[in-house]
Amino acid sequence: MRRPPKSSAASRPGESVRPARWAASSFAASPVTTSSPSFIRSPASPVIDKPGKGAFYQTDLELTLRNCGIENLIVTGVTTEVCVNTTVREANDRGYRCIVLGDCCASYFPEFHEMGLKMIKAHGGIFGWVTGSKQMLAAFAASKGPKYAQGSA
Repeated sequence: MRRPPKSSAASRPGESVRPARWAASSFAASPVTTSSPSFIRSPASPVIDKPGKGAFYQTDLELTLRNCGIENLIVTGVTTEVCVNTTVREANDRGYRCIVLGDCCASYFPEFHEMGLKMIKAHGGIFGWVTGSKQMLAAFAASKGPKYAQGSA
C-alpha cells in the first residue's frame, strides 16, 4: 500500500498541501452533473461514462489519469457506502492517494454515510483520508492552489 507523506495531502484540518497534480472530472449520468444548476463543467474536462459502482470499472479513467500524471484524487459523490467507497478502494489498489470530502458525499441513510466515511479513514487512512470541503479549500488557498486536471468533480 502506498501512502503519501503527511505534507502532500490535507488529511487533517490545518495540514499543508504541497503542490501536486489533482484530478477533477465528472461522470456522465451523475445526478450532480445532470440536475445541479451550480455544477459547471469545463468543456476541456473529461466525462467518464461509469457503468458500475466504481469509477475505474470498465472505464478509461485510469488511462486518463496516468496520461495526465495524476497521482492524487479528490473523491465526492453518492452513495458514500457504495460508489464512493468502491472508487476509493479501486483507486487505492492502483496506487492513487485519495481524499474524500465527507460533506460532498451522501447516502440515503445517514448512518450508512457515517460508516462509509469511517471505513475509508480506518487504520490511519488505509484506503484514503477524509476531510471537509472548507478545510480542503483552505489548504489549497494556503498553498496557492493545486495543479489539477481541468474540470469539476
